Amino acid sequence: MNFKNKTFNHVLFALFSAIIIIQNFVPFFGYIPIGPVNLTIIHITVIVVTLTMGLKAGALAGGVWGTITLIRAFIWPTSPLDTIVFTNPFVAILPRIMIGVVTFWTFKALSKKVNYVTFNMCVSAISGSLINTLLVLGQIYLFYNNHSQTLYSLNTHALLPYLLGIIVTNGIPEAILAACIAPSISKALKKVYS
Repeated sequence: MNFKNKTFNHVLFALFSAIIIIQNFVPFFGYIPIGPVNLTIIHITVIVVTLTMGLKAGALAGGVWGTITLIRAFIWPTSPLDTIVFTNPFVAILPRIMIGVVTFWTFKALSKKVNYVTFNMCVSAISGSLINTLLVLGQIYLFYNNHSQTLYSLNTHALLPYLLGIIVTNGIPEAILAACIAPSISKALKKVYS
Protein backbone atom coordinates (compact mmCIF):
# COMPACT_ATOMS: atom_id res chain seq x y z
CA MET A 1 0.00 0.00 0.00
CA ASN A 2 1.49 3.34 -0.98
CA PHE A 3 1.59 6.51 1.09
CA LYS A 4 -1.48 8.01 -0.61
CA ASN A 5 -3.62 4.95 0.22
CA LYS A 6 -2.41 4.89 3.83
CA THR A 7 -3.25 8.57 4.19
CA PHE A 8 -6.70 7.98 2.69
CA ASN A 9 -7.28 5.09 5.16
CA HIS A 10 -6.26 7.24 8.12
CA VAL A 11 -8.47 10.13 7.00
CA LEU A 12 -11.44 7.84 6.39
CA PHE A 13 -11.02 6.17 9.79
CA ALA A 14 -10.66 9.58 11.47
CA LEU A 15 -13.89 10.67 9.77
CA PHE A 16 -15.74 7.58 11.03
CA SER A 17 -14.30 8.12 14.53
CA ALA A 18 -15.52 11.72 14.46
CA ILE A 19 -18.99 10.50 13.47
CA ILE A 20 -18.97 8.02 16.38
CA ILE A 21 -17.91 10.79 18.79
CA ILE A 22 -20.67 13.09 17.49
CA GLN A 23 -23.21 10.27 17.78
CA ASN A 24 -22.24 9.84 21.42
CA PHE A 25 -22.65 13.47 22.38
CA VAL A 26 -25.39 14.93 20.17
CA PRO A 27 -28.82 14.03 21.59
CA PHE A 28 -30.89 11.63 19.47
CA PHE A 29 -28.08 11.21 16.92
CA GLY A 30 -26.63 8.02 18.40
CA TYR A 31 -28.95 7.09 21.28
CA ILE A 32 -32.70 7.38 21.32
CA PRO A 33 -33.88 7.25 24.97
CA ILE A 34 -36.90 5.03 25.57
CA GLY A 35 -37.68 4.81 29.28
CA PRO A 36 -34.70 3.55 31.30
CA VAL A 37 -32.86 2.24 28.20
CA ASN A 38 -31.61 3.68 24.93
CA LEU A 39 -32.25 2.50 21.38
CA THR A 40 -28.75 2.59 19.90
CA ILE A 41 -27.85 3.43 16.31
CA ILE A 42 -24.08 3.90 16.73
CA HIS A 43 -23.51 0.21 16.01
CA ILE A 44 -24.48 0.92 12.40
CA THR A 45 -21.44 3.17 12.02
CA VAL A 46 -19.16 0.44 13.41
CA ILE A 47 -20.71 -2.08 11.01
CA VAL A 48 -20.21 0.27 8.06
CA VAL A 49 -16.55 0.77 9.04
CA THR A 50 -16.07 -3.00 9.20
CA LEU A 51 -17.78 -3.73 5.88
CA THR A 52 -15.89 -0.90 4.18
CA MET A 53 -12.42 -1.01 5.75
CA GLY A 54 -12.07 -4.48 7.27
CA LEU A 55 -11.53 -6.24 10.59
CA LYS A 56 -8.88 -4.03 12.20
CA ALA A 57 -10.68 -0.77 11.43
CA GLY A 58 -14.05 -2.22 12.54
CA ALA A 59 -12.66 -3.48 15.84
CA LEU A 60 -10.90 -0.14 16.43
CA ALA A 61 -14.10 1.78 15.64
CA GLY A 62 -15.93 -0.41 18.14
CA GLY A 63 -13.15 0.30 20.62
CA VAL A 64 -13.59 4.04 20.10
CA TRP A 65 -17.31 3.73 20.81
CA GLY A 66 -16.71 1.50 23.83
CA THR A 67 -14.13 3.86 25.32
CA ILE A 68 -16.48 6.80 24.92
CA THR A 69 -19.29 4.75 26.50
CA LEU A 70 -17.07 4.03 29.50
CA ILE A 71 -16.04 7.69 29.89
CA ARG A 72 -19.63 8.91 29.49
CA ALA A 73 -20.83 6.54 32.19
CA PHE A 74 -18.66 8.45 34.64
CA ILE A 75 -19.07 12.04 33.43
CA TRP A 76 -22.35 12.30 31.48
CA PRO A 77 -24.54 9.19 31.56
CA THR A 78 -27.40 8.93 29.05
CA SER A 79 -29.56 6.94 31.47
CA PRO A 80 -29.48 6.04 35.17
CA LEU A 81 -28.43 2.49 34.24
CA ASP A 82 -25.21 3.79 32.66
CA THR A 83 -23.66 4.72 36.00
CA ILE A 84 -24.22 1.19 37.27
CA VAL A 85 -23.55 -0.92 34.18
CA PHE A 86 -21.24 0.90 31.75
CA THR A 87 -18.61 1.78 34.34
CA ASN A 88 -17.47 -1.83 33.85
CA PRO A 89 -14.99 -1.95 30.89
CA PHE A 90 -16.09 -5.49 29.99
CA VAL A 91 -19.66 -4.30 29.48
CA ALA A 92 -18.74 -0.95 27.90
CA ILE A 93 -15.88 -1.86 25.55
CA LEU A 94 -15.75 -5.59 24.74
CA PRO A 95 -19.20 -5.88 23.06
CA ARG A 96 -18.45 -2.84 20.88
CA ILE A 97 -15.16 -4.34 19.66
CA MET A 98 -16.92 -7.64 18.96
CA ILE A 99 -19.34 -5.88 16.59
CA GLY A 100 -16.45 -5.41 14.16
CA VAL A 101 -15.03 -8.88 14.71
CA VAL A 102 -18.32 -10.75 14.27
CA THR A 103 -19.46 -8.60 11.35
CA PHE A 104 -16.17 -9.16 9.50
CA TRP A 105 -15.99 -12.93 10.02
CA THR A 106 -19.66 -13.43 9.21
CA PHE A 107 -19.26 -11.49 5.97
CA LYS A 108 -16.09 -13.38 5.08
CA ALA A 109 -17.67 -16.78 5.77
CA LEU A 110 -20.83 -15.94 3.81
CA SER A 111 -18.82 -14.54 0.88
CA LYS A 112 -17.25 -17.97 0.36
CA LYS A 113 -20.68 -19.63 0.04
CA VAL A 114 -23.08 -16.98 -1.25
CA ASN A 115 -22.27 -14.72 -4.18
CA TYR A 116 -24.75 -11.99 -3.28
CA VAL A 117 -23.02 -9.09 -1.56
CA THR A 118 -26.13 -7.28 -0.30
CA PHE A 119 -27.48 -10.42 1.38
CA ASN A 120 -24.08 -11.12 2.96
CA MET A 121 -23.88 -7.55 4.26
CA CYS A 122 -27.42 -7.72 5.70
CA VAL A 123 -26.74 -10.96 7.57
CA SER A 124 -23.37 -9.64 8.77
CA ALA A 125 -24.99 -6.43 10.00
CA ILE A 126 -27.61 -8.41 11.91
CA SER A 127 -24.97 -10.65 13.50
CA GLY A 128 -22.79 -7.67 14.47
CA SER A 129 -25.73 -5.86 16.00
CA LEU A 130 -27.00 -8.89 17.89
CA ILE A 131 -23.57 -9.79 19.32
CA ASN A 132 -23.41 -6.33 20.86
CA THR A 133 -26.87 -6.70 22.41
CA LEU A 134 -26.28 -10.25 23.64
CA LEU A 135 -22.85 -9.48 25.12
CA VAL A 136 -24.02 -6.31 26.88
CA LEU A 137 -27.14 -7.91 28.33
CA GLY A 138 -25.43 -11.23 29.04
CA GLN A 139 -22.70 -9.47 31.00
CA ILE A 140 -25.25 -7.35 32.85
CA TYR A 141 -26.87 -10.60 33.97
CA LEU A 142 -23.50 -12.19 34.77
CA PHE A 143 -22.05 -9.25 36.72
CA TYR A 144 -25.17 -7.72 38.25
CA ASN A 145 -27.55 -10.63 38.87
CA ASN A 146 -26.69 -10.76 42.57
CA HIS A 147 -26.81 -6.96 42.82
CA SER A 148 -30.02 -6.44 40.88
CA GLN A 149 -31.53 -4.44 43.74
CA THR A 150 -29.49 -1.53 42.38
CA LEU A 151 -30.90 -1.97 38.86
CA TYR A 152 -34.20 -0.12 39.23
CA SER A 153 -35.20 -2.15 42.28
CA LEU A 154 -35.46 -5.33 40.23
CA ASN A 155 -35.31 -8.48 42.28
CA THR A 156 -33.11 -11.35 41.13
CA HIS A 157 -36.01 -13.19 39.52
CA ALA A 158 -37.13 -10.12 37.54
CA LEU A 159 -33.72 -9.31 36.04
CA LEU A 160 -33.74 -12.07 33.41
CA PRO A 161 -37.24 -11.28 32.05
CA TYR A 162 -36.29 -7.58 32.01
CA LEU A 163 -33.14 -8.30 29.95
CA LEU A 164 -35.06 -10.61 27.60
CA GLY A 165 -37.59 -7.82 27.14
CA ILE A 166 -34.77 -5.46 26.11
CA ILE A 167 -33.64 -7.99 23.49
CA VAL A 168 -37.14 -7.95 22.00
CA THR A 169 -37.79 -4.21 22.27
CA ASN A 170 -34.27 -2.93 21.49
CA GLY A 171 -32.02 -5.69 20.17
CA ILE A 172 -34.22 -6.92 17.36
CA PRO A 173 -35.20 -3.44 16.06
CA GLU A 174 -31.53 -2.37 16.22
CA ALA A 175 -30.51 -5.45 14.19
CA ILE A 176 -33.24 -4.86 11.59
CA LEU A 177 -32.25 -1.20 11.31
CA ALA A 178 -28.60 -2.20 10.83
CA ALA A 179 -29.57 -4.69 8.10
CA CYS A 180 -31.57 -1.99 6.28
CA ILE A 181 -29.05 0.86 6.50
CA ALA A 182 -25.50 -0.53 6.74
CA PRO A 183 -25.38 -2.46 3.42
CA SER A 184 -26.46 0.48 1.26
CA ILE A 185 -23.93 2.85 2.88
CA SER A 186 -21.17 0.22 2.81
CA LYS A 187 -21.73 -0.64 -0.85
CA ALA A 188 -21.55 3.05 -1.83
CA LEU A 189 -18.39 3.60 0.23
CA LYS A 190 -16.73 0.44 -1.11
CA LYS A 191 -16.95 1.87 -4.62
CA VAL A 192 -14.95 4.88 -3.47
CA TYR A 193 -12.70 2.89 -1.11
CA SER A 194 -11.73 0.19 -3.64
